[in-house]
Amino acid sequence: MRIAFEIGGRQYAADLSRGVSLAIPVNFDGPQPSFFGAAKATSEPVKSGDFVGDTRKGGSCNVRSYRMVPHCNGTHTECVGHIVDEGVGVADKLPGTPIPATLISVKPAGDVIDATAIHAALLRHSLIGFHRALILRTLPNGGDKLIRRYEGAIPAPYLSTEAVELLVKAGVEHLLTDIPSLDPAEDGGKMAAHRVFWGLAKGHALADARRPDATLTELIYVPDSLADGYYLLDLQVPAFMTDAAPSRPILYPVG
Repeated sequence: MRIAFEIGGRQYAADLSRGVSLAIPVNFDGPQPSFFGAAKATSEPVKSGDFVGDTRKGGSCNVRSYRMVPHCNGTHTECVGHIVDEGVGVADKLPGTPIPATLISVKPAGDVIDATAIHAALLRHSLIGFHRALILRTLPNGGDKLIRRYEGAIPAPYLSTEAVELLVKAGVEHLLTDIPSLDPAEDGGKMAAHRVFWGLAKGHALADARRPDATLTELIYVPDSLADGYYLLDLQVPAFMTDAAPSRPILYPVG
């Protein structure tokens, strides 16, 4: 199934049968990624009276409860509700249709993904209409990202505020990245990169955020089989009225 669309007067097409998920599968019974010292995501069968929700234990069907921290246990999408006092549901901030997206790969300078690296990558992929969403893959791109435990003050690269300012200026509304957070794990509560991304210089009032409809997706995994370039993005989350939820971004190659 192919879909045709137009951006800036130019025609494009995408094959919807060739979608690739960027979500890290959450294996509740095995290795899984984690961040900020959060406990592993776990599950257990529901018990009610004589009923047990596990067919291996005599139950008539499988019914399990799940415990996880979306921000820390795998691929998740978050909204401005992450840093404001008001309750904002991430499901309300998603685009209703697939949107144009650009995939770039960058090599951090030490612990920092700086504006220079972002600028160079965007110059190589400069179709502005595709910058509504940006997928940021860090190099090296080891498969251990699927189960890595991010621990310590700086367990992974993070974005400089200048790099985020550049993305905002480029028109990026939906940012997806394979790092666990735009900011260092321990930054004294500044959340500087997050604040730049949502346009909230200080405080925690939703009315002061200049980009309240932007979303941020962290802890994705972009397989090496996907080349840098242009795609359609279908960003899927459950209808959770929470600031963040587990998510499943799907990329469709554009031709």
